Amino acid sequence: MPVPVLLARGLPVLALASLLLAVPDAHAQRVSARDRAKAEALQQRMGVAEKRYTDALLRVANADPKAAGEADAALEDMEDVLSECVGQKGCQMSTLLATYKRLLKRDADAEGDDSVADEAGDTLQADPDHIGPLAADVPEAARAAALLNDKRHAFDSMVEYNPAIQAGIRRWLTDMRPALLTSYENYQNVRAVMWPEWEKRGLPEALLFGIMAKESNGRVHASSRAGAAGLMQFMPATGRRFGLGPDGTGFDTRFDARSAAEASATYLNERMRQLNNNIELSLAGYNGGEGRALRVFRQGGGQSFWVDSVYSEFPAETKDYVPMVIAAAWIFLHPQQYGVEFPKVNAQPATVRLAKSTTIYELTICLGSQGTRDGYMRTLRNLNPRYEADGWIPAGTLINATTRIAGLYTRNCVSGPRADLARTLITADLNAAIVRPSAASFTGSVAVGGVVPVAAAEASVVGTAPTAPVVAPRPAAPRAQPVRSHKVGKGETLGRIAAKFSCDVPTLARANGLKAPAYSLRQGQTLKLQGCGN
Repeated sequence: MPVPVLLARGLPVLALASLLLAVPDAHAQRVSARDRAKAEALQQRMGVAEKRYTDALLRVANADPKAAGEADAALEDMEDVLSECVGQKGCQMSTLLATYKRLLKRDADAEGDDSVADEAGDTLQADPDHIGPLAADVPEAARAAALLNDKRHAFDSMVEYNPAIQAGIRRWLTDMRPALLTSYENYQNVRAVMWPEWEKRGLPEALLFGIMAKESNGRVHASSRAGAAGLMQFMPATGRRFGLGPDGTGFDTRFDARSAAEASATYLNERMRQLNNNIELSLAGYNGGEGRALRVFRQGGGQSFWVDSVYSEFPAETKDYVPMVIAAAWIFLHPQQYGVEFPKVNAQPATVRLAKSTTIYELTICLGSQGTRDGYMRTLRNLNPRYEADGWIPAGTLINATTRIAGLYTRNCVSGPRADLARTLITADLNAAIVRPSAASFTGSVAVGGVVPVAAAEASVVGTAPTAPVVAPRPAAPRAQPVRSHKVGKGETLGRIAAKFSCDVPTLARANGLKAPAYSLRQGQTLKLQGCGN
């Protein structure tokens, strides 16, 4: 990654600043109203220049070719302000130098982290999340949320810590430990958009993590044979009740992290309100059906989920689900107690504007795996659920990422050997490896015995000359012309079709009226293979 602009220029400027420190500040001078106004103007110029520089650094991380020049211009303006401050009464040099020092320190921190820090704390904004009013959205679980507070260690006041929960903890810590750690890592990358939706509805974060870990292991595109989908595994009908489903562009908002968090928090609060804030029964309703949970609750007179007459009313899947969710939540709150060291995840949100068209597969290859065990494919997919892994994303698109991904993208994916290698691998076509020799190139021989002319053979049989004319051999059939159309098969995407026929994706999309970035196809659709090589 290029050395931040301020680090490259900081020493000369600080040397100049050390000479300027001899200039007395405003408190040691008699200052007129006009001088104060000029000093304040310089202070404002310094603030504007600081913002210009900060914005330019973010653009540098997003591969904007003009950003470095903008950063240099901002620094030059700061230097001009410092120079003018020397001769201006009332100008507080120490304040201006504090600004410069702050920028220098932040650049040093960014260089040490191998990423461009997003100090403004930008939220994820490349893909507008599904936002809509939800009825009866009341934080019924506020009391329970207050109990579930790691600092007070009061989780045991909220649920029963019994052998079923202990057995669940044992499973998470043994054969399911990899799933637990993967779930935690995936959760950290979407926490910035999920946790606020639960927090403002008065629900505990540990419960959010527990449900997500059990339902999907933190994989946004998880789906079940029964039709449940997304991080929180909403069924289609239930999703529609809470504002989830197809949004008109072909995208199902059950796969959107923020929308799923918002809907699940509202849904769980609805269960809590019906079931007297009973967490176990609310989870049983989440998994085994809200109607069943409410019926069992009323028949049992509000008894605990663990009472035999209540427990036996739920299917085996729900009997497993409830303790496993609570066990994951318990470990989330008390990892040290169980010797769990959750992975440290650099998940500060950032956005990246693509310098060229690409796919998530290609980005996964060129980014590498620095700072992570499994690379960045899952992070990119979770943060950008609208894009298929092999679907082409046009240049100029703003995608969601983290500050580390932003830095690695600038370093490895815009240009250079890693970027070239990733493009070669992503466009490699298996069919190109298959050798198909033509008939004209065949040079072998086949032994067929003695050759007898057809006419002579017939004469020897019937004793007369042949009466039928000799048929001339058919000319060789012309070679087939390149395929000009293709019928879309099940599961095919435009990216896969383009790779198969060596097509230019934008040309192929325009020829068939497909709009970026989704390039939505339907099974059985016939595509004109315009801009394709074979």
